[in-house]
Amino acid sequence: MNAETPQAVELSLPQAFLLLATDDKDGKPEVPVFALRTTVAGAILAELDLLGAIGLEGKHVRATGTTPETELQHELELIRGKSRPHSPRRWVSMLEGRAQTQRIYEQMAAAGMVEHAGEKHLGRFRAVRYPEKDHAPEAALLEKIRTALRAAPSGLQPPESGAAEAGAAEAGAATGPESATSEATPATAKPATTGPEPRTIALIALMQAAGLLGKLFPEADRIRASELAKDYWPSRAVEDELRMIRLAEEEAANL
Repeated sequence: MNAETPQAVELSLPQAFLLLATDDKDGKPEVPVFALRTTVAGAILAELDLLGAIGLEGKHVRATGTTPETELQHELELIRGKSRPHSPRRWVSMLEGRAQTQRIYEQMAAAGMVEHAGEKHLGRFRAVRYPEKDHAPEAALLEKIRTALRAAPSGLQPPESGAAEAGAAEAGAATGPESATSEATPATAKPATTGPEPRTIALIALMQAAGLLGKLFPEADRIRASELAKDYWPSRAVEDELRMIRLAEEEAANL
């Protein structure tokens, strides 16, 4: 592909985040490994939320009746199978890990976006890295984010979950044809507005939570991005979990 003309590639949020959070040349994370894995877990929740498969009810994450086609089926079934609901931060803690992150990297390697490379130490593989192979998907992501950030401060709002959108659609259908006709009349119709895609806004919130946004976009409105991350429940769960990890590290250092 021509790197100068970014091509639209359908990426899940975990894939998009990892692509942006990995150095193009050496394949090393741009953020600490614990932050990388924690944010991947939050991105899994965000992806399932946007698909309408899960949602936040009160203080707990709950599965809906929606069954979308997704590569995150295992994680979705895990959430569905729990006998009692958990908080978003608890799910981030349960989903984060090396295996989850490496599996998503391997999906991108199979798609030709990155390549599987190993570091050798005394003749043995010590670590696996994933340097960039095709720049077009990342270039397209960067352009979408750059465009969305230009809309700040008023153009960015936390993305609604897929479950919420589905519920609104069902509510509209339940009102009957008369209501639908009334809403379509010019006198009451609201003007169509265009703005950043919910998936792009979710990605911005996750990047902000991980400490990646300022590295890739130093000119970004950090105050507005922080507000966005705070108001979006998957990224807020990432921030809460990262805070707990850092506190635990500080306590261990003081022992």
